[in-house]
Amino acid sequence: MAKLYVNEKNKQGHINPEIYGHFAEHLGRCIYEGIYVGEDSPIPNKNGMRTDVVEALKEMRIPLLRWPGGCFADEYHWMDGIGPKENRKKMINTHWGGVVEDNSFGTHEFFELCEQLGCKTYVNGNVGSGTVREMSEWVEYITFDGVSPMADLRKANGHEKPWKIDYFGVGNENWGCGGNMTPEYYANLYRRYQTYVRHYDNSAPIKKVCGGANVADYFWTEGVLKTCYAAPQPPMAHGFMDGLSLHYYVHPEGWEIKGSATDFDEKVWYKTLWKALYMEELINRHGAIMDQYDPEKEVGMIVDEWGCWFTVEPGTNPGFLYQQNTMRDALVAGLSLNIFNKHCDRVKMACIAQMVNVLQSVILTEGEKMILTPTYHVFHQYRHHQDADLVESCITGNSTLDAGEKEYQVPKLQESVSIDKDGIVTITLNNLSTTDSEEVEVAFTELNPSDVSASIVNQEMHAYNTFEEPENVTEEAFTAYEITEKGLKFTIPACSVVAFRVK
Repeated sequence: MAKLYVNEKNKQGHINPEIYGHFAEHLGRCIYEGIYVGEDSPIPNKNGMRTDVVEALKEMRIPLLRWPGGCFADEYHWMDGIGPKENRKKMINTHWGGVVEDNSFGTHEFFELCEQLGCKTYVNGNVGSGTVREMSEWVEYITFDGVSPMADLRKANGHEKPWKIDYFGVGNENWGCGGNMTPEYYANLYRRYQTYVRHYDNSAPIKKVCGGANVADYFWTEGVLKTCYAAPQPPMAHGFMDGLSLHYYVHPEGWEIKGSATDFDEKVWYKTLWKALYMEELINRHGAIMDQYDPEKEVGMIVDEWGCWFTVEPGTNPGFLYQQNTMRDALVAGLSLNIFNKHCDRVKMACIAQMVNVLQSVILTEGEKMILTPTYHVFHQYRHHQDADLVESCITGNSTLDAGEKEYQVPKLQESVSIDKDGIVTITLNNLSTTDSEEVEVAFTELNPSDVSASIVNQEMHAYNTFEEPENVTEEAFTAYEITEKGLKFTIPACSVVAFRVK
C-alpha cells in the first residue's frame, strides 16, 4: 500500500491559472476548421467561432490563449490580417504545409475568440522578420485608447475601444525558426524591442515574455539573462522581462522518428512517461540559472510550448502535425500539470501545444463533428487547481516501474495537491502502471473529510476517441473510496488519472 501524506496547513506557493494555458498557431487545422469556420459556415458559430469548440473550452475553464505562433509568429505581419477580409493579403505558410494563409483570422478575430472564451490574451510578436516599428504599432493598435494613427485605424476597422494584452512574447524560438540567433544577439534585440511594447494603460500593464531555451540549452538561458540583466534601469529592476520561456516536446523515439501516436508497446509507454518527467529536471536546472539573477523569483518561467509530438496520422499532410490522442497522452498531461503545480513558485504559465487538431490537442474536429480527447478530460479534472494554493504532499511506499529498460524507470504514482479559497482540497493522482492497480491511503494533517467527490479517466493504454466512438475515453465519477477519520482509502486502477475534491 502507498501512503499519500497531505499537510494542508503548509502552503508552498500559488498556482497561477495561466499554468493551464493553451496555444493556437496558424498551423494545419488548428485555427481554420478547428476554431474559426467563418460567419457563413453551416457549422454553428458566433462571429465565425465554432460554438461547440468554444463551449467545450469554457467548460474546461481555459485561462489563457497564446497566438499566432510558434514559428508562424516570426513571419506574421499583423497588418495583413486587419480590415475587410476580401482585401487581406494571401501568403504561403512556409513553415506548416506550404498552404495558402488568407489572413481571415487576424487581430480582431483573436480578441473576439478570447472574449467568447473569457480568457487572458498572450500575443507573440515578430522579431525574426519584423521591425521595432511594426511591433510597436501593433501594441498601439490593440491597446491605445486615444488619438493616434493606429488607434484611429482600429476604430476605422470597426472596434472603437481598445483590447487588453495580458502577455506579449517578444519573438519565438529565436535560437531556431525565429532567426537562428545567438543568445547575446537575441537578448540585445529583446532589450530594444521590448522598450517599444508600451504600457498605454498603466492600470493594466503588459507582462513581457523573453524568448528562452529549447529543452536543455542552458547556455542560451545563461547568455540571455547575462545580457538582459546587465545593469537594468528602474523601474525594470528585473531585467526588462516578466517571464522567460522554455520549450520542451516529448518525442519517445527521438526528433527524427518521433514514433506513432497509437501503435506503441509497453517499453515505449514507459520511455514516453520518463521523457515527460524530464520536465522536472529542466525546470530545476533552468530555474537554478534564473535564481542567480532573480533570487526573488519575480520573473516567471513560461513553458509556453509543451506536450507530445508524434509522427502525423497516416494520410494527413505532414506539415499539419495532426495526431491522435490516447491514454498515454492523458498520463503525460497529468504528469506535466502536477510538475508545473509543484514548481509554481517559478513556473507562472504553461501552454500545451496545441489546442485543436495539432499535436497534443484537447479537441479534434472533422467537418461539423467534434470530439474531446483524453487530454481534454485531464485538463477538466485539474481545473480546480487554478488559482489555488499548492500544499505540501508526499508519497511513501511508491514503487518504480519499467519494461526491462532500467534507464527509463518511472514512479508508479505521482501527485499534486492544492487548497482553494473555500478550503476545498484538490488531489490529482496518476497511476503510471499499464497493468497494476495500487491501494492508496491518504492522510491529512488536520482535515477530517466530510464532503468528498472524485472523478477518473481510465482505460487501457492504447485507448482513444474517434468520431465514430467519441466517448471511448471519458471522465467518469469515481466512487470506490472510503472516508476515514483523517483521510481516504481507495484503490487507483492501472493507467488512470484520479482527481479528488475534499472538504
